[in-house]
Amino acid sequence: MKLRLRFLNSFIVCLFLTSILLSCGDAEKDSTPWVNLFDGKTLNGWNQKGGNAKYEVVDGTIVGTTVHNTPNSFMTTDKMYGDFILELEYKVDPSMNSGIQIRSNSLPSYRNGRVHGYQVEIDPSERAWSGGIFDEARRGWLNPLGDNPQAQKAFKQNDWNHYRIEAIGDTIKTWVNGVPAAHLIDDKTDSGFIALQVHSIGKNKEEGTEIVWRNIKILTEDLATYSKESPITPIITKNRLTVSEEKDNWKLLWDGETTDGWRGARLDEFPEKGWEIKDGILTVLSSGGEESAAGGDIVTTEAYGDFELKVDFKLTEGANSGIKYYVNTDLNKGPGSSIGLEYQILDDARHPDAKKGNHEGSRTVASLYDLIQADPNKPINPIGEWNTAHIKSINNHVEHWLNGTKVLEYERKSDDYRKLVSESKYVKWPNFGESDKGLILLQDHGDRVSFKNIKIKSINTNN
Repeated sequence: MKLRLRFLNSFIVCLFLTSILLSCGDAEKDSTPWVNLFDGKTLNGWNQKGGNAKYEVVDGTIVGTTVHNTPNSFMTTDKMYGDFILELEYKVDPSMNSGIQIRSNSLPSYRNGRVHGYQVEIDPSERAWSGGIFDEARRGWLNPLGDNPQAQKAFKQNDWNHYRIEAIGDTIKTWVNGVPAAHLIDDKTDSGFIALQVHSIGKNKEEGTEIVWRNIKILTEDLATYSKESPITPIITKNRLTVSEEKDNWKLLWDGETTDGWRGARLDEFPEKGWEIKDGILTVLSSGGEESAAGGDIVTTEAYGDFELKVDFKLTEGANSGIKYYVNTDLNKGPGSSIGLEYQILDDARHPDAKKGNHEGSRTVASLYDLIQADPNKPINPIGEWNTAHIKSINNHVEHWLNGTKVLEYERKSDDYRKLVSESKYVKWPNFGESDKGLILLQDHGDRVSFKNIKIKSINTNN
Protein backbone atom coordinates (compact mmCIF):
# COMPACT_ATOMS: atom_id res chain seq x y z
CA MET A 1 0.00 0.00 0.00
CA LYS A 2 2.81 2.40 0.98
CA LEU A 3 4.62 1.57 -2.23
CA ARG A 4 1.50 2.35 -4.24
CA LEU A 5 1.05 5.69 -2.46
CA ARG A 6 4.70 6.58 -2.98
CA PHE A 7 4.36 5.77 -6.67
CA LEU A 8 1.16 7.84 -6.89
CA ASN A 9 2.78 10.80 -5.18
CA SER A 10 5.78 10.63 -7.50
CA PHE A 11 3.48 10.44 -10.49
CA ILE A 12 1.58 13.54 -9.33
CA VAL A 13 4.82 15.45 -8.77
CA CYS A 14 6.02 14.51 -12.28
CA LEU A 15 2.75 15.64 -13.79
CA PHE A 16 2.99 18.91 -11.88
CA LEU A 17 6.56 19.58 -12.99
CA THR A 18 5.73 18.64 -16.57
CA SER A 19 2.79 21.04 -16.63
CA ILE A 20 5.01 23.84 -15.30
CA LEU A 21 7.64 23.20 -17.94
CA LEU A 22 5.05 23.11 -20.70
CA SER A 23 3.41 26.30 -19.51
CA CYS A 24 6.81 28.03 -19.29
CA GLY A 25 7.60 26.92 -22.81
CA ASP A 26 4.31 28.32 -24.06
CA ALA A 27 4.92 31.62 -22.25
CA GLU A 28 8.38 32.06 -23.76
CA LYS A 29 7.38 31.14 -27.30
CA ASP A 30 7.72 34.14 -29.63
CA SER A 31 4.90 34.24 -32.18
CA THR A 32 6.30 37.32 -33.96
CA PRO A 33 6.68 36.57 -37.71
CA TRP A 34 10.39 37.40 -37.79
CA VAL A 35 12.43 37.13 -40.99
CA ASN A 36 16.06 36.07 -40.56
CA LEU A 37 18.63 38.38 -42.13
CA PHE A 38 21.43 35.87 -41.56
CA ASP A 39 21.03 32.20 -42.50
CA GLY A 40 23.66 31.06 -40.00
CA LYS A 41 25.85 29.52 -42.71
CA THR A 42 26.76 32.12 -45.36
CA LEU A 43 26.89 35.86 -45.98
CA ASN A 44 24.30 35.59 -48.75
CA GLY A 45 22.25 38.80 -48.85
CA TRP A 46 25.14 40.86 -47.49
CA ASN A 47 28.04 42.78 -49.04
CA GLN A 48 31.02 44.67 -47.64
CA LYS A 49 31.53 48.43 -47.98
CA GLY A 50 34.10 50.90 -46.68
CA GLY A 51 37.19 49.27 -45.22
CA ASN A 52 38.78 45.85 -45.44
CA ALA A 53 38.14 44.38 -42.00
CA LYS A 54 37.64 40.62 -42.04
CA TYR A 55 34.12 39.15 -41.90
CA GLU A 56 33.47 35.40 -41.79
CA VAL A 57 30.83 32.93 -40.67
CA VAL A 58 31.86 30.76 -37.69
CA ASP A 59 29.55 28.33 -35.86
CA GLY A 60 26.36 30.10 -36.84
CA THR A 61 27.70 33.60 -36.14
CA ILE A 62 29.18 36.49 -38.14
CA VAL A 63 32.64 37.36 -36.84
CA GLY A 64 34.15 40.76 -37.62
CA THR A 65 37.90 41.17 -37.06
CA THR A 66 39.93 44.39 -36.96
CA VAL A 67 42.85 45.06 -39.26
CA HIS A 68 45.28 47.97 -39.50
CA ASN A 69 45.44 50.64 -42.22
CA THR A 70 41.79 50.56 -43.27
CA PRO A 71 38.82 52.86 -42.63
CA ASN A 72 35.58 51.81 -40.94
CA SER A 73 34.22 48.60 -42.46
CA PHE A 74 30.56 47.68 -42.92
CA MET A 75 28.88 44.39 -43.76
CA THR A 76 25.67 45.71 -45.31
CA THR A 77 22.40 44.13 -46.35
CA ASP A 78 21.73 44.01 -50.07
CA LYS A 79 18.18 45.08 -49.34
CA MET A 80 17.08 48.55 -48.25
CA TYR A 81 14.72 49.00 -45.31
CA GLY A 82 12.45 51.87 -44.30
CA ASP A 83 10.20 51.06 -41.33
CA PHE A 84 11.16 47.96 -39.36
CA ILE A 85 11.78 46.29 -36.02
CA LEU A 86 15.20 44.65 -35.75
CA GLU A 87 16.58 42.33 -33.09
CA LEU A 88 20.04 40.81 -32.83
CA GLU A 89 22.69 39.67 -30.38
CA TYR A 90 26.39 40.50 -30.26
CA LYS A 91 29.48 39.95 -28.14
CA VAL A 92 32.32 42.47 -28.43
CA ASP A 93 35.92 42.71 -27.31
CA PRO A 94 36.12 45.32 -24.49
CA SER A 95 38.70 47.35 -26.42
CA MET A 96 36.52 47.80 -29.51
CA ASN A 97 34.08 50.42 -30.72
CA SER A 98 31.38 49.31 -33.13
CA GLY A 99 27.76 49.82 -34.09
CA ILE A 100 24.71 48.74 -36.06
CA GLN A 101 23.97 50.95 -39.05
CA ILE A 102 20.29 51.48 -39.92
CA ARG A 103 18.70 53.52 -42.72
CA SER A 104 22.22 54.06 -44.03
CA ASN A 105 23.47 54.68 -47.54
CA SER A 106 26.56 54.68 -49.74
CA LEU A 107 26.20 57.15 -52.61
CA PRO A 108 28.82 58.11 -55.22
CA SER A 109 27.92 61.78 -54.72
CA TYR A 110 28.50 61.67 -50.97
CA ARG A 111 32.18 61.53 -50.02
CA ASN A 112 32.97 59.06 -52.79
CA GLY A 113 30.55 56.46 -51.51
CA ARG A 114 31.31 56.72 -47.80
CA VAL A 115 28.76 54.88 -45.67
CA HIS A 116 26.65 57.36 -43.72
CA GLY A 117 23.48 57.31 -41.65
CA TYR A 118 22.07 56.34 -38.27
CA GLN A 119 24.23 54.09 -36.10
CA VAL A 120 23.09 52.34 -32.93
CA GLU A 121 26.29 52.50 -30.90
CA ILE A 122 28.19 49.56 -29.43
CA ASP A 123 30.39 51.12 -26.75
CA PRO A 124 32.14 48.86 -24.21
CA SER A 125 34.25 51.79 -22.93
CA GLU A 126 33.75 53.48 -19.55
CA ARG A 127 31.49 56.03 -21.26
CA ALA A 128 28.97 53.20 -21.78
CA TRP A 129 26.80 54.71 -24.52
CA SER A 130 25.80 51.35 -26.04
CA GLY A 131 22.34 51.74 -27.54
CA GLY A 132 22.78 55.46 -28.18
CA ILE A 133 22.27 56.86 -31.69
CA PHE A 134 25.14 58.38 -33.68
CA ASP A 135 24.91 59.83 -37.20
CA GLU A 136 27.86 58.18 -38.96
CA ALA A 137 29.86 60.47 -41.30
CA ARG A 138 27.22 63.19 -41.06
CA ARG A 139 25.99 65.00 -37.91
CA GLY A 140 27.65 63.10 -35.08
CA TRP A 141 25.83 62.30 -31.83
CA LEU A 142 22.04 62.64 -31.93
CA ASN A 143 20.98 60.64 -28.86
CA PRO A 144 23.82 59.98 -26.38
CA LEU A 145 23.11 58.13 -23.12
CA GLY A 146 24.65 60.44 -20.53
CA ASP A 147 21.23 60.99 -18.96
CA ASN A 148 20.18 57.32 -18.96
CA PRO A 149 22.21 55.45 -16.31
CA GLN A 150 19.90 52.41 -16.40
CA ALA A 151 20.71 51.84 -20.07
CA GLN A 152 24.41 52.43 -19.44
CA LYS A 153 24.38 49.68 -16.81
CA ALA A 154 22.45 47.27 -19.05
CA PHE A 155 25.42 46.43 -21.30
CA LYS A 156 27.30 43.24 -20.33
CA GLN A 157 31.06 43.06 -20.80
CA ASN A 158 32.50 39.88 -22.36
CA ASP A 159 29.01 38.43 -22.79
CA TRP A 160 26.18 38.33 -25.28
CA ASN A 161 24.06 41.50 -25.49
CA HIS A 162 20.63 41.79 -27.07
CA TYR A 163 19.50 44.86 -29.07
CA ARG A 164 16.00 45.75 -30.13
CA ILE A 165 15.77 48.61 -32.63
CA GLU A 166 12.49 50.11 -33.84
CA ALA A 167 12.55 52.53 -36.78
CA ILE A 168 9.00 53.60 -37.60
CA GLY A 169 8.29 56.87 -39.37
CA ASP A 170 10.49 59.61 -37.92
CA THR A 171 10.98 57.74 -34.64
CA ILE A 172 13.86 55.46 -33.66
CA LYS A 173 13.83 53.58 -30.34
CA THR A 174 16.41 51.19 -28.91
CA TRP A 175 16.62 48.68 -26.07
CA VAL A 176 19.76 47.08 -24.58
CA ASN A 177 19.08 43.72 -22.95
CA GLY A 178 15.45 44.74 -22.52
CA VAL A 179 16.25 48.15 -20.98
CA PRO A 180 14.99 51.22 -22.91
CA ALA A 181 18.00 53.17 -24.18
CA ALA A 182 17.45 55.78 -26.92
CA HIS A 183 14.33 57.51 -28.21
CA LEU A 184 14.96 59.81 -31.17
CA ILE A 185 12.62 61.80 -33.40
CA ASP A 186 14.47 62.78 -36.58
CA ASP A 187 13.46 62.75 -40.24
CA LYS A 188 16.80 63.12 -42.01
CA THR A 189 16.68 59.69 -43.73
CA ASP A 190 13.71 57.37 -44.10
CA SER A 191 15.31 54.29 -45.68
CA GLY A 192 18.62 52.55 -46.28
CA PHE A 193 20.56 49.39 -45.60
CA ILE A 194 21.38 47.71 -42.28
CA ALA A 195 25.08 47.14 -41.58
CA LEU A 196 27.42 45.58 -39.04
CA GLN A 197 30.39 47.85 -38.34
CA VAL A 198 33.98 46.96 -37.57
CA HIS A 199 35.57 50.25 -36.57
CA SER A 200 39.00 51.29 -37.83
CA ILE A 201 41.84 51.00 -35.31
CA GLY A 202 44.90 53.11 -34.61
CA LYS A 203 48.48 51.93 -34.88
CA ASN A 204 48.64 51.53 -31.10
CA LYS A 205 45.66 49.16 -31.04
CA GLU A 206 46.05 45.42 -31.35
CA GLU A 207 44.96 43.92 -34.67
CA GLY A 208 42.69 40.89 -34.62
CA THR A 209 40.15 41.89 -31.99
CA GLU A 210 36.66 40.59 -32.70
CA ILE A 211 32.97 41.38 -32.54
CA VAL A 212 30.47 38.55 -33.08
CA TRP A 213 26.82 38.79 -34.16
CA ARG A 214 24.06 36.19 -34.21
CA ASN A 215 20.26 35.79 -34.36
CA ILE A 216 19.77 38.77 -36.69
CA LYS A 217 16.07 39.07 -37.52
CA ILE A 218 13.73 41.74 -38.81
CA LEU A 219 10.04 42.56 -39.01
CA THR A 220 8.68 44.89 -41.70
CA GLU A 221 4.91 44.32 -41.65
CA ASP A 222 2.16 45.02 -39.12
CA LEU A 223 4.64 46.99 -37.03
CA ALA A 224 2.00 48.75 -34.92
CA THR A 225 1.01 45.38 -33.48
CA TYR A 226 4.53 44.54 -32.30
CA SER A 227 5.94 48.00 -31.49
CA LYS A 228 6.74 48.70 -27.84
CA GLU A 229 6.22 51.85 -25.81
CA SER A 230 9.34 53.50 -24.45
CA PRO A 231 9.34 55.48 -21.19
CA ILE A 232 12.29 57.56 -22.39
CA THR A 233 11.55 61.21 -23.17
CA PRO A 234 12.36 61.58 -26.89
CA ILE A 235 15.15 63.73 -28.22
CA ILE A 236 13.77 65.86 -31.06
CA THR A 237 16.28 67.25 -33.56
CA LYS A 238 13.93 69.48 -35.58
CA ASN A 239 15.01 73.12 -35.21
CA ARG A 240 17.44 72.15 -32.44
CA LEU A 241 21.18 71.80 -32.27
CA THR A 242 22.71 68.34 -32.08
CA VAL A 243 25.28 67.51 -29.40
CA SER A 244 28.07 67.83 -31.98
CA GLU A 245 26.77 71.18 -33.28
CA GLU A 246 26.64 72.64 -29.77
CA LYS A 247 30.26 71.63 -29.17
CA ASP A 248 31.21 73.16 -32.53
CA ASN A 249 29.63 76.56 -31.67
CA TRP A 250 26.69 76.43 -34.05
CA LYS A 251 23.63 78.55 -33.20
CA LEU A 252 20.00 78.34 -34.24
CA LEU A 253 19.14 81.13 -36.65
CA TRP A 254 15.43 80.33 -36.31
CA ASP A 255 13.85 78.80 -33.20
CA GLY A 256 11.07 76.96 -35.07
CA GLU A 257 8.25 78.83 -33.35
CA THR A 258 8.62 82.63 -33.41
CA THR A 259 9.88 85.41 -35.66
CA ASP A 260 12.68 86.32 -33.24
CA GLY A 261 15.86 87.34 -35.05
CA TRP A 262 14.11 88.09 -38.36
CA ARG A 263 12.40 91.08 -39.98
CA GLY A 264 11.11 92.06 -43.38
CA ALA A 265 13.88 93.20 -45.72
CA ARG A 266 12.08 96.54 -46.05
CA LEU A 267 10.39 96.52 -42.66
CA ASP A 268 11.37 97.01 -39.05
CA GLU A 269 9.21 94.03 -38.07
CA PHE A 270 8.39 90.63 -39.51
CA PRO A 271 5.85 90.75 -42.39
CA GLU A 272 2.21 90.46 -41.29
CA LYS A 273 1.33 88.38 -44.35
CA GLY A 274 3.00 86.17 -46.94
CA TRP A 275 4.85 83.93 -44.47
CA GLU A 276 3.58 81.08 -42.32
CA ILE A 277 5.00 79.37 -39.23
CA LYS A 278 3.37 75.99 -38.62
CA ASP A 279 4.56 72.70 -37.08
CA GLY A 280 8.15 73.90 -36.90
CA ILE A 281 8.27 74.88 -40.58
CA LEU A 282 8.74 78.40 -41.98
CA THR A 283 6.98 78.79 -45.34
CA VAL A 284 6.83 81.60 -47.86
CA LEU A 285 3.34 81.38 -49.33
CA SER A 286 2.45 81.39 -53.01
CA SER A 287 1.33 84.68 -54.52
CA GLY A 288 1.52 83.86 -58.22
CA GLY A 289 5.27 83.89 -58.77
CA GLU A 290 5.86 87.63 -58.52
CA GLU A 291 9.10 88.61 -56.80
CA SER A 292 8.77 90.20 -53.33
CA ALA A 293 5.19 91.26 -53.99
CA ALA A 294 3.41 89.66 -51.01
CA GLY A 295 5.15 89.39 -47.64
CA GLY A 296 8.50 90.19 -49.21
CA ASP A 297 11.94 88.87 -48.36
CA ILE A 298 12.92 88.33 -44.74
CA VAL A 299 16.40 88.98 -43.32
CA THR A 300 18.27 88.35 -40.10
CA THR A 301 18.48 91.19 -37.61
CA GLU A 302 22.20 90.45 -37.21
CA ALA A 303 24.93 90.78 -39.82
CA TYR A 304 27.56 88.09 -40.37
CA GLY A 305 31.12 88.08 -41.69
CA ASP A 306 32.83 84.72 -42.07
CA PHE A 307 30.31 81.96 -41.44
CA GLU A 308 28.87 78.55 -42.18
CA LEU A 309 25.13 78.34 -42.79
CA LYS A 310 22.86 75.29 -43.03
CA VAL A 311 19.24 75.43 -44.16
CA ASP A 312 16.81 72.63 -44.96
CA PHE A 313 14.46 73.62 -47.79
CA LYS A 314 11.54 72.00 -49.58
CA LEU A 315 10.31 73.04 -53.02
CA THR A 316 6.85 72.81 -54.50
CA GLU A 317 6.41 72.12 -58.21
CA GLY A 318 7.74 74.94 -60.40
CA ALA A 319 8.89 77.01 -57.41
CA ASN A 320 11.62 79.65 -57.18
CA SER A 321 13.33 81.10 -54.10
CA GLY A 322 16.81 81.67 -52.74
CA ILE A 323 19.11 82.08 -49.77
CA LYS A 324 21.11 85.29 -49.97
CA TYR A 325 24.16 86.29 -47.95
CA TYR A 326 26.18 89.48 -47.47
CA VAL A 327 22.90 91.30 -48.05
CA ASN A 328 22.64 95.09 -47.73
CA THR A 329 18.96 96.06 -47.63
CA ASP A 330 19.83 99.70 -48.39
CA LEU A 331 21.16 98.90 -51.86
CA ASN A 332 17.82 98.35 -53.59
CA LYS A 333 14.86 100.45 -52.54
CA GLY A 334 12.97 99.77 -55.76
CA PRO A 335 10.99 96.73 -56.97
CA GLY A 336 12.30 93.20 -56.52
CA SER A 337 14.49 91.57 -53.92
CA SER A 338 17.20 92.97 -51.74
CA ILE A 339 20.71 92.64 -53.13
CA GLY A 340 23.21 89.97 -52.10
CA LEU A 341 24.98 86.82 -53.22
CA GLU A 342 22.37 84.10 -53.77
CA TYR A 343 22.29 80.35 -53.30
CA GLN A 344 19.57 79.58 -55.84
CA ILE A 345 16.56 77.46 -54.86
CA LEU A 346 14.64 76.32 -57.94
CA ASP A 347 12.67 73.53 -59.56
CA ASP A 348 15.14 73.12 -62.42
CA ALA A 349 12.83 70.86 -64.42
CA ARG A 350 9.82 73.16 -64.45
CA HIS A 351 10.86 76.76 -63.82
CA PRO A 352 11.97 78.74 -66.91
CA ASP A 353 14.76 80.48 -64.97
CA ALA A 354 16.81 77.27 -65.16
CA LYS A 355 17.54 78.08 -68.81
CA LYS A 356 18.20 81.80 -68.29
CA GLY A 357 21.15 83.86 -67.08
CA ASN A 358 24.26 85.40 -68.63
CA HIS A 359 26.30 82.35 -67.58
CA GLU A 360 24.89 79.01 -68.69
CA GLY A 361 23.12 77.10 -65.93
CA SER A 362 23.86 79.78 -63.33
CA ARG A 363 20.21 80.02 -62.26
CA THR A 364 19.76 76.35 -61.43
CA VAL A 365 19.39 75.03 -57.88
CA ALA A 366 22.45 75.49 -55.61
CA SER A 367 24.13 77.76 -58.16
CA LEU A 368 25.56 81.18 -57.31
CA TYR A 369 22.66 82.96 -58.95
CA ASP A 370 23.49 84.45 -62.39
CA LEU A 371 27.24 83.95 -61.84
CA ILE A 372 28.37 80.31 -61.39
CA GLN A 373 26.57 77.08 -62.24
CA ALA A 374 26.42 74.34 -59.63
CA ASP A 375 27.71 70.91 -60.62
CA PRO A 376 25.04 69.47 -62.98
CA ASN A 377 25.45 66.09 -61.25
CA LYS A 378 24.41 67.56 -57.88
CA PRO A 379 22.34 65.28 -55.57
CA ILE A 380 18.90 66.90 -55.45
CA ASN A 381 15.92 65.20 -53.80
CA PRO A 382 12.54 65.12 -55.57
CA ILE A 383 10.01 67.93 -55.30
CA GLY A 384 8.19 67.67 -51.98
CA GLU A 385 11.19 66.20 -50.14
CA TRP A 386 13.65 68.07 -47.95
CA ASN A 387 17.10 69.12 -49.15
CA THR A 388 19.97 70.65 -47.18
CA ALA A 389 21.79 73.77 -48.36
CA HIS A 390 25.19 74.44 -46.79
CA ILE A 391 27.12 77.66 -47.46
CA LYS A 392 30.68 78.22 -46.24
CA SER A 393 32.33 81.65 -46.51
CA ILE A 394 35.77 81.84 -44.88
CA ASN A 395 38.48 84.36 -45.79
CA ASN A 396 36.58 85.15 -49.01
CA HIS A 397 36.63 81.50 -50.08
CA VAL A 398 32.99 80.47 -50.62
CA GLU A 399 31.53 77.01 -51.13
CA HIS A 400 27.99 75.87 -51.92
CA TRP A 401 27.02 72.38 -50.75
CA LEU A 402 23.84 70.43 -51.45
CA ASN A 403 22.86 67.34 -49.44
CA GLY A 404 26.42 66.82 -48.22
CA THR A 405 28.13 67.33 -51.60
CA LYS A 406 30.16 70.38 -52.59
CA VAL A 407 28.69 71.68 -55.87
CA LEU A 408 30.71 74.89 -56.45
CA GLU A 409 33.37 77.16 -54.95
CA TYR A 410 34.79 80.59 -55.72
CA GLU A 411 36.88 83.43 -54.30
CA ARG A 412 35.08 86.62 -53.43
CA LYS A 413 36.87 89.81 -54.45
CA SER A 414 39.15 87.94 -56.89
CA ASP A 415 39.73 89.06 -60.48
CA ASP A 416 37.79 86.04 -61.77
CA TYR A 417 34.87 86.85 -59.51
CA ARG A 418 34.80 90.51 -60.56
CA LYS A 419 34.86 89.52 -64.20
CA LEU A 420 31.78 87.32 -63.68
CA VAL A 421 29.99 90.20 -61.95
CA SER A 422 30.87 92.57 -64.82
CA GLU A 423 29.10 90.19 -67.21
CA SER A 424 25.96 89.83 -65.07
CA LYS A 425 22.86 91.74 -63.99
CA TYR A 426 24.78 92.81 -60.88
CA VAL A 427 27.25 95.02 -62.74
CA LYS A 428 25.23 98.14 -61.80
CA TRP A 429 25.92 97.58 -58.08
CA PRO A 430 29.46 98.79 -57.17
CA ASN A 431 31.50 96.22 -55.25
CA PHE A 432 28.66 93.73 -55.43
CA GLY A 433 29.04 90.86 -52.95
CA GLU A 434 32.27 92.23 -51.48
CA SER A 435 31.04 93.52 -48.09
CA ASP A 436 32.88 92.19 -45.06
CA LYS A 437 29.56 91.66 -43.29
CA GLY A 438 25.95 91.33 -44.33
CA LEU A 439 22.53 89.91 -43.53
CA ILE A 440 21.19 86.46 -44.36
CA LEU A 441 18.00 86.54 -46.48
CA LEU A 442 15.23 84.09 -47.36
CA GLN A 443 13.56 85.12 -50.58
CA ASP A 444 9.91 85.65 -51.38
CA HIS A 445 9.66 84.96 -55.11
CA GLY A 446 5.93 84.36 -55.07
CA ASP A 447 6.14 80.56 -54.87
CA ARG A 448 5.53 78.25 -51.92
CA VAL A 449 8.86 77.12 -50.45
CA SER A 450 9.47 75.84 -46.91
CA PHE A 451 12.46 76.08 -44.55
CA LYS A 452 13.55 74.51 -41.26
CA ASN A 453 16.72 73.70 -39.29
CA ILE A 454 18.28 77.09 -40.03
CA LYS A 455 21.66 77.14 -38.28
CA ILE A 456 24.76 79.32 -38.44
CA LYS A 457 28.30 79.27 -37.12
CA SER A 458 30.23 82.53 -37.00
CA ILE A 459 33.93 82.01 -37.68
CA ASN A 460 36.65 84.14 -36.16
CA THR A 461 39.47 84.17 -38.68
CA ASN A 462 41.66 86.41 -36.52
CA ASN A 463 42.86 83.46 -34.41
